[in-house]
Amino acid sequence: MNAQISTLDILSNGQKAKIKKLNAQGKLLHKLLDMGFINNIQIEVIREAPLFDPMELKILDYHLTVRKSEAQLIEVEDIK
Repeated sequence: MNAQISTLDILSNGQKAKIKKLNAQGKLLHKLLDMGFINNIQIEVIREAPLFDPMELKILDYHLTVRKSEAQLIEVEDIK
């Protein structure tokens, strides 16, 4: 069965995925890498703000938030 590839911004609360690719460059790429967004790391959407921006995520046993514009640059593979 093929895994579904999408971007982080379209995941729903409670959904888990594995990071596959970062489509960012320069300072933003370094920021995302420093936050722990590296290939094959599992990530979970905890919740979205009332207006859906930013998103609260769980990655590497800690919680962080990212803007939807940043989440659009992160390709993920759904975990069933």
